[in-house]
Amino acid sequence: MRTSAVSLAAALAFSALLPLVAAAEGRLDKIKQAGAIVLGHPESSVPFAYLDDKQAPIGYSVEICQGIAAHVQKSLGLAKLDVRYNPTSSATRIPLLANGTIDLECGNTTNNLERHKLVAFAPTTFVAEVVLTARKDGGVNVDDLASFRGKAIAAQAGGQTFRLVSQLSAKNGYNITVIPTKDTAETFLMVESGRAAGSAQDSGLAYASVASARTSSDFVISKKGLEPAPYGIVQPKDDPAFKKVVDEAVVGMIKSGKVAALYQKYFLSPIPPKQINLNYPMSDILKRVLASPTDSGDPAVYQ
Repeated sequence: MRTSAVSLAAALAFSALLPLVAAAEGRLDKIKQAGAIVLGHPESSVPFAYLDDKQAPIGYSVEICQGIAAHVQKSLGLAKLDVRYNPTSSATRIPLLANGTIDLECGNTTNNLERHKLVAFAPTTFVAEVVLTARKDGGVNVDDLASFRGKAIAAQAGGQTFRLVSQLSAKNGYNITVIPTKDTAETFLMVESGRAAGSAQDSGLAYASVASARTSSDFVISKKGLEPAPYGIVQPKDDPAFKKVVDEAVVGMIKSGKVAALYQKYFLSPIPPKQINLNYPMSDILKRVLASPTDSGDPAVYQ
């Protein structure tokens, strides 16, 4: 009986330690053991992360993540590292990162202080502005949110743009109906089809949506942004070893000119599969951020 009691006590003590062991095992350990890294990505966020004509993920953020994966492989001393892909949405990206389904989120996630409570960000690689898009014949002024009073604006569910328009409408009594959408494509479709008077999107996505439209001249994008939206590759919170490797990779790509080359490729050149050209020059804010890399979520840094 005494031996059984001791064995039971030892087993209980060991089981109590298991959560601590699991917590100590970081994302680098997981990746090394699996021999694979999983990149989460949206499927229609042109030009950041979307599908080509073969349904393979491509885009500005996807290629940055592929560069990170190569650096992780080198840091772990692996002869081979499989790169796997998992689709995400605004609603699923953070939960999938937190539960270990994906190791990085490679899309167009805004780096803000609220999200720092849940995840960590790599140094900023894009700075957008939240803008409004509408049909030219829609009877609204995209540079004046008040002109949408009593009308509907489409925005991605779970995204910062959805919350921002909702907050501004409530604060100013505009009575705007904010229609939740699943992704970038559906957001623009709501405007294109007339089901919404406008859409709220980050500027890069807005320019891509209009450039992809059957008749791009039918639409207008606001010149005045509602709020800056810095993007960074999203990574797990409280994993300093993994963050060090990821951030080293991103800073290395910034300093080598790789990020600038990717910007030229995806924002100033024809991109597959439809060979559209966003003609979206790099902003002065992004130039400044790339010159002095930062992972800050403070909007004042990007003013």
